[in-house]
Amino acid sequence: MSKGGWFAKKNISDLVKEGAAESTKGLKRTLSAMNLTTFGVGAIIGAGIFVITGQAAAQYAGPAIMISFIIAGIIALFAALCYAELSSMIPIAGSAYAYAYVALGEFAAWIIGWGLTLEYLFSVTTVAVGWSSYFVSFFKDIHVTIPFAYSSAPFIYDFKEGWQASGSFINLPAMCVIAFIGVMVALGIKAAQRFNAIMVFVKMAIILLFVACGVAFINIENWKPFIPENTGVFGQYGWSGILKGSGLVFFAYLGFDAVSTLAQEAKNPQKDLPLGTLGSLGISTIAYIIVTMVLTGVVGYVHLNVADPIAVAVNTFGPHFIWLRFVVKVAILAGLTTVILVMLLGQSRIFYAMAEDGLLPAFFKKIHPRFRTPFVSTLLITAAAMLIAGFFPVSILGELTVMGALIAFAMVCLGVLILRYKQPKIKRPFKVPLFPLIPILGVVASLGQMVFFSGTTWVQTVIWMVLGVAIYLFYGRKHSLVQK
Repeated sequence: MSKGGWFAKKNISDLVKEGAAESTKGLKRTLSAMNLTTFGVGAIIGAGIFVITGQAAAQYAGPAIMISFIIAGIIALFAALCYAELSSMIPIAGSAYAYAYVALGEFAAWIIGWGLTLEYLFSVTTVAVGWSSYFVSFFKDIHVTIPFAYSSAPFIYDFKEGWQASGSFINLPAMCVIAFIGVMVALGIKAAQRFNAIMVFVKMAIILLFVACGVAFINIENWKPFIPENTGVFGQYGWSGILKGSGLVFFAYLGFDAVSTLAQEAKNPQKDLPLGTLGSLGISTIAYIIVTMVLTGVVGYVHLNVADPIAVAVNTFGPHFIWLRFVVKVAILAGLTTVILVMLLGQSRIFYAMAEDGLLPAFFKKIHPRFRTPFVSTLLITAAAMLIAGFFPVSILGELTVMGALIAFAMVCLGVLILRYKQPKIKRPFKVPLFPLIPILGVVASLGQMVFFSGTTWVQTVIWMVLGVAIYLFYGRKHSLVQK
């Protein structure tokens, strides 16, 4: 490992040996390529497939939202290919944090790790609040009312009015689902993998059921015009609407990067990590496009600007299919549950890797002697997520999750460029094709997406990063094992 203060870097050969070493006290290697793929699908396919598809079609692209998904999928593919190369080279827990330590140095690695917390931790809280809403709605459909006082945060935030009391006491469903998943993750990767596999099977089966039922009700006239004429305003239909729609649906692809955080629990990381990353992205892209095709074929796109577009489509199937509305809500709950699980896994492994390097306190890397998981890290993150989801309006943090992901995507693509030129002879079990075009496009696309965020999101991001820099200066820099 090299020295150099803030720019101290790790040596790839040391990391490879570290990742290959089997220790009775370390993380347990139990995950196959199939397991990693299901974790990726679990992270990517959430409520987005049931909500974003309809809204993006209605507001921006019409039936051509299918093209928007293809464009967004290609942009995500740029980052996924770069993740695949680096994860095959550096098969250890830590994801983009570990890759940045090699390519850019310690301070950049810290910033990336801190940025990933935006994606993972706040994804858990945001998704849990969404899970709570669907949970309450599902029980309302079967005439069971969960009191508002115990199913919503006690505080709400309005950009004009500021903080206000909501009249509620606590969001118990959101806290309970996080607690359940947190315990599952702490008990072992096998238990988490089995639960995730069941939930992924449930939601994919219901997606296929919706498609199978919906094909018979497709009206080709609903696809005409396939690309609605632009209204004269950028982003309202036409090709500008397709591009704007791709920016919205890009959010639905977030999560595939969490696969790389499980590197030290993969049986054959050099081979399985690229397969898991690219496989999960491919399966999710196909699912998004097929659901969108059926949805816009069954219902005219102008009627899809609702919170439950799939339910609107099911209503057109006739009274004999009313049961499908309940089934769809089960799929949404399953989809959100797997997102919470994979993001909790990812966040605990990021903190584990940072603690291994001395940048966080040692208790974050403590491994349970029986379950072989970073259980202290997992339980602390679970507790923090429960408090945020139970008491605060996490909707104001929604864009931050995407900002954190895009920062990581850009740095991973940049890392591939730097390492290809600086260390060309290092063994690369998987190589990004069309180099250097794809990494360059990945950097440009990721940074380009960030430009469209609101000023409020940028202010929140700067505040979060300033807090991260302060932690690094007062703790991480002084305890860094690489610098010592």
